[in-house]
Amino acid sequence: MDGDAPQEPTIDFVPALCFVPRGVTKERPEKVALSRNELEKIIKDAKEQLGGGDGDGDNDDNDTDNENNANNMDVDDVRNTNENNDPNDEFNFDNYEQEEQGNLASIATIVNADQQIADEDNDSEAEDEIIKSTDNLILVGHVQDDAASMEVWVFNQDEESLYTHHDFLLPSFPLCIEWMNHDPGSSSAGNLCAIGCMDPVITVWDLDIQDSLEPAFKLGSKGSRKKNKPRIGHMDAVLDLSWNREYEHIIASGSVDKTLILWDLDEGEPHTTITAFKNKVQSVEFHGTEAQTLLTGCADGLVRIFDCRDPEIINTSFIKWKINGEVEKVLWHPTETHNFIIGTNDGSLHYADKRRPDSFLWSLKAHEEEISGVCFNAQKPNLLTTSSTDGVLKVWNFSTSKIDEVHSHDFEMGRLQCMKQCPEDPYTLALGGEKPPRCRIYNIKNFETVRRVFDIPDAI
Repeated sequence: MDGDAPQEPTIDFVPALCFVPRGVTKERPEKVALSRNELEKIIKDAKEQLGGGDGDGDNDDNDTDNENNANNMDVDDVRNTNENNDPNDEFNFDNYEQEEQGNLASIATIVNADQQIADEDNDSEAEDEIIKSTDNLILVGHVQDDAASMEVWVFNQDEESLYTHHDFLLPSFPLCIEWMNHDPGSSSAGNLCAIGCMDPVITVWDLDIQDSLEPAFKLGSKGSRKKNKPRIGHMDAVLDLSWNREYEHIIASGSVDKTLILWDLDEGEPHTTITAFKNKVQSVEFHGTEAQTLLTGCADGLVRIFDCRDPEIINTSFIKWKINGEVEKVLWHPTETHNFIIGTNDGSLHYADKRRPDSFLWSLKAHEEEISGVCFNAQKPNLLTTSSTDGVLKVWNFSTSKIDEVHSHDFEMGRLQCMKQCPEDPYTLALGGEKPPRCRIYNIKNFETVRRVFDIPDAI
């Protein structure tokens, strides 16, 4: 009967993704296992939460207003202020309800790696569980109706293989994902990812543990009036994250609440809060070689560069650039280290030099709709790739004085929501969209015009 057929999801898209470099993930990620008693405890805790028990998220009415607003926004509307929300909610997030997960960290047990190997000897799919040193992980934030998850894909460029390794549920709709090679409290390198969601609390997950039910730790707290716990961190959705690769214990987060926070990962607390913004902070990026320099893009139409060394003057001492509309993306050039690109909500691109405040090297109307992704190519410093919610990916040839379109392609994935670049091969891109396959990996060297313009040899 037709009534028995599974209903197709009305909301199904990828709003955020991230590459993980090769060789950092354990060959066999540890697994989380729960005993029968532990499962019974989970069910009991879940019933208590559904019954309205007092949890960490219990706040007074004023504290929860901003969180409720964030949970009612889609991937574009989350960048609008509450008074400017679009009444035509494309993804129907007016009915999106966030469910808090129980605290499972204390009852989850890590299976001994040796036992895991023994158990998998008889598993016909054991080979797929192994992460090779030549594999990239791709972290794919996925929204399907009122469920949000992060899928961990394994991508091997040499073998041309791509498959989903595992996934885990997220507390709310994901907006940004940032990989980090820092493990707080450990002298060895880590393999963590931070996820910013509609929820103001940033969750940090250990990628060497699969089937996690709880993050490794959280940045921020919504507080609890009943438990007399203060709110810590952001008050609204987290739109972007940037990890500082020089000062590895620092990560920056920009939010709908008009603030940017520099978090101390070792302490798990805010180090510096920047309040110099008049609207949502939509894009943030630390400089590649100047660890103290932070580039930001805001919905107030300003790009700001901060020197983070002096928290006392950081809110009043910065250089800026003004554009028409909202800043959606900012990105430093990997080799021309004074220069950066700006992408806007009307599809415009602006190229600037940080030594020349409030002026641009060039500007261009590049897309019909907002810029959702920008990638420079370190191997070809004059190659730029952009994606847009108009559904089109474009490749550009540029200099400090001009920019020319090289190639344009519509992957028929609907609105392209995000784009990221493979760390080892800047020609390989991951794209997130709204139509199947919703996440696609593509090497732009497959475009003949790209090979010709940038003098790239044909594959043997």
